[in-house]
Amino acid sequence: MTQKKGTLKTKGIVIAFAAIIATAMVGSASLVRANDDQGGDDNEAARIHRGLAISPVHLNLEGKNRNLVGLGSYLVNAVADCNGCHSAGPATEYVVPTGNPYLLSPPFSGKQQINTATYLGGGRDFGPFPGPPAPSIPHLYSRNLTPDHTGLPAGGRTLQEFLDIMRHGTDFDHLHPSCTGGPGDPPNCLVAPFNGDLLQVMPWPVHENMTYHDLRAIYEYLKAVPCNPGPNIEDAPYLQNDCD
Repeated sequence: MTQKKGTLKTKGIVIAFAAIIATAMVGSASLVRANDDQGGDDNEAARIHRGLAISPVHLNLEGKNRNLVGLGSYLVNAVADCNGCHSAGPATEYVVPTGNPYLLSPPFSGKQQINTATYLGGGRDFGPFPGPPAPSIPHLYSRNLTPDHTGLPAGGRTLQEFLDIMRHGTDFDHLHPSCTGGPGDPPNCLVAPFNGDLLQVMPWPVHENMTYHDLRAIYEYLKAVPCNPGPNIEDAPYLQNDCD
């Protein structure tokens, strides 16, 4: 009888100890969630909500998957910083000077404001590329990602073409083909060992690791942003977007 009581007492202690640990774990998890974005847990619904809230432009959601658009906005605007490369450059990326967070306050107003006139319209110059000592092309501009008159983004690219761009770096425009007759032949060609069939500078070797779901969301978001006619650069007419 004494042995039985001792066994029950031991079990009671074990159960109580387990309850204390479980309570502490729940409290710790609650604390983590409370500290994570003011109580929001890190799930896709939260990212969708945040993405829709932070889009700097009005979104056309007609005929589109709202959740994918929201997730795509989160990836484009809060994770990948696509506009950092696919705008005209740092000087015009933000509304100057009041909306530029890199400036002193004042003139910075305390609230950053994306310059919607250049948003995702391309034109940032990464040239000369690849740079000395190799023979270089003078200008390598980032492309316009906004939809054209067809409603498809990145110059009217289909989803499959977009996936090929993001996963394999395919340059469907062949703007800088591989040189075949030496530097400058054909014009704006890339000297070996650079591959003129692939987009240079763009981090597609990183993006290729993204899931289909995430890439599909980015594509859906780009379909929802307004058409940007693009910068008017004399040697880069391909940046102009047909919005009509």
